[in-house]
Amino acid sequence: MRKEKKATRQSYGEILEKLGERYKDIVVLDADLSTATKTINFAKKFPERFFDMGIAEANMMSTAAGMATTGKVPFASTFAVFAAGRSYDQIRNSICYPNLNVKICSTHAGITVGEDGATHQMLEDISMMRTLPNMTLLSPTDDIETKWAIEEAYKVKGPVYVRLSRFATPIIYEENQKFELGKMIQIGDGTDASIFVTGDVVCEALKAQEALKEKRNKYKSNRCSYNKTY
Repeated sequence: MRKEKKATRQSYGEILEKLGERYKDIVVLDADLSTATKTINFAKKFPERFFDMGIAEANMMSTAAGMATTGKVPFASTFAVFAAGRSYDQIRNSICYPNLNVKICSTHAGITVGEDGATHQMLEDISMMRTLPNMTLLSPTDDIETKWAIEEAYKVKGPVYVRLSRFATPIIYEENQKFELGKMIQIGDGTDASIFVTGDVVCEALKAQEALKEKRNKYKSNRCSYNKTY
């Protein structure tokens, strides 16, 4: 892991602005949280393609669905607890069942919004979104993977749910890392244990990996000393 850190929501705002220059069919919707979700970058550059829907997340998803029927590619953003929680019915019935080309980019997922308390934390959004018909779920780890994921979301023809974090996380991957939908990436090797993880928790798993290596090496060292004694 590099020492450099960046929140994946920040990476989202940066790549969304660049994609807006390249793809004129992108429109962005937000629910009065554009500063936090970083869609403010897009709003400043393309105000005619940005829509602040206010604190009305369900309405935002329905509006995004309507825009998709006209050939637009809507990116609808809010906190994960509001995207998956308050808007589940609209995502299920108005976006997923008709297989509309809407990209739901949720920030502040998991417990990364801890200061706001349990009501704003969202742990179950992965299980809720991955069971919906036609839905593609992306849970990027760092800045590099997030920028790939957002552009990949645009290329997918159908609903996509992207899960992003609040706080800054270490940059793990190199610029030339190859990603593929539905494929895992192995970091490190060995035969003692396997840790499967996704999103911002990958950096924590890597810390656990190093701790286990140290413990294993210490055990081997102590065992060698013991054998020498006898």
